[in-house]
Amino acid sequence: VQLVESGGGLLQPGGSLRPSCAAFGFTSRMFDMSCYRQAPGKERELVASIGSNGGTTNYVDSVKGRFTISRDNAMNTVYLQMNNLLPEDTAVYYCQAKSIWTVLGSRTTYWGQGTQVTVSS
Repeated sequence: VQLVESGGGLLQPGGSLRPSCAAFGFTSRMFDMSCYRQAPGKERELVASIGSNGGTTNYVDSVKGRFTISRDNAMNTVYLQMNNLLPEDTAVYYCQAKSIWTVLGSRTTYWGQGTQVTVSS
């Protein structure tokens, strides 16, 4: 079971990036998917989430209108389109998969290894 992120990078303010998160070893359509980020010296924060069927999305206020989360369940992949990037978007971005079912009250959760996004002039 693995979540593999890719597509991070270094770019200038105002640029765009589209990192992706591919699921291996499990069927991602049975999972709600989320993207978190952690900047140096800060706590990890939830950036965006998307329901298992793609019908529901949520965003932290700071990225609304700039980021779009989407998923392709046939490809077991989630995408985060990031536009008009700002220096404060600099962080390691992590993918999380959380099952839509529970076992003894808990949802099965997987994390990716993270991908670095650096926005700097």
